[in-house]
Amino acid sequence: MKKLSFFLLISLTLMVSCKQNTAQLDRLFSGMFPPDEPGAAVLILKGDDILFDKGYGVADLETKKPIDGNTFFNIASVSKQFTAVAILQLAEAGKLSLEDPVAMYFPFEQAFWKEVRIKHLLSHSSGVPDARGGIPRELKITGDEALALSYLPDVTELHFLPGSAYEYINPTYVLCGAIVEKVSGQPFDTYVTEHIFLPAGMKQTLYFDPAHQDRIPNMAHGYEYADVEEMPEERTADTKPADGPKQWYEYDYGEETFFATRPDGGIYTSTHEFVQWEKALRANTVLPEASRRNAQSPHTSVSDSPWSDYQNRPNTWYGYGWFIEPKTDTSKEVIYHTGDNGGFKILAARYPEDDALVLIFANRADWDRYDTMQKVEAILGL
Repeated sequence: MKKLSFFLLISLTLMVSCKQNTAQLDRLFSGMFPPDEPGAAVLILKGDDILFDKGYGVADLETKKPIDGNTFFNIASVSKQFTAVAILQLAEAGKLSLEDPVAMYFPFEQAFWKEVRIKHLLSHSSGVPDARGGIPRELKITGDEALALSYLPDVTELHFLPGSAYEYINPTYVLCGAIVEKVSGQPFDTYVTEHIFLPAGMKQTLYFDPAHQDRIPNMAHGYEYADVEEMPEERTADTKPADGPKQWYEYDYGEETFFATRPDGGIYTSTHEFVQWEKALRANTVLPEASRRNAQSPHTSVSDSPWSDYQNRPNTWYGYGWFIEPKTDTSKEVIYHTGDNGGFKILAARYPEDDALVLIFANRADWDRYDTMQKVEAILGL
């Protein structure tokens, strides 16, 4: 009887703690995402149990359809981990090596392409500059893979020796997608759908296709809050809006700069579908454990890089498709990625020690992602 009472007490304590956490999380996100504005889907997984699953705000300001766990967002650069897994699958099959130089796959004339290896593309340590400046605006807002790669044959020098520093750029991941096509003999999106999405149980997840936007289920639009009358001709998600009367402005494909490329940021999915991805990674369904651990291990130091400020904070590294903040005396390991495209702002963070996953998929870009991440960690004790 005493033993039964002890376990009952523990169970009740855990239930109370869980309810308190849920209430704190709900207050946090309710304050960030009002019900009549663009908002976010939030999901927290621990072990196999979903601890928190709620939508805030609306997916579409015209229809006022509320956001929930089945709303599909463009997850932007969180898509990079899927490209990395595709490359690693082909390496496991012996069809390529991460040590292969890019020159093996593309007829670039410059000698330095013999030193840039696939592993450098995956870890943002290639030294290849992002020199896409000067592309006309009408092309930028509908940019595709061919446009993203068009400048590479004209690159005359690297920013640094491959493997020696960090510079976060998107075209090198588009290059990885092209390698997947060359090696597999399949279109990139077909390969990923057949070898990653479907085996992971992501039955509705897909890549953006400008000609078939209607295929995206429960699609959210991305939004910015700005003075539309005084809006500069060209904007990016981090442009400070002009002072004046403001309104929500649809900010995704066709309206403003929104690269429709797939290997670096083209996936549309929901928090419910992304959970299947997490479970597939844990179960080694799509990739053997050794390769997964390699991808989620520190390869390139992000901290204090003079070449890139994206996620550039102390104790931050990049693996293959993931950022990593290794465990310290005062913090647990975090393996995560962020995504920014148009009005979409995404966070997908894993906490291996707690077997936890935190997803915040938002269709507005005006919230502080890292601050929110730290607040969620404090509430949950991560």
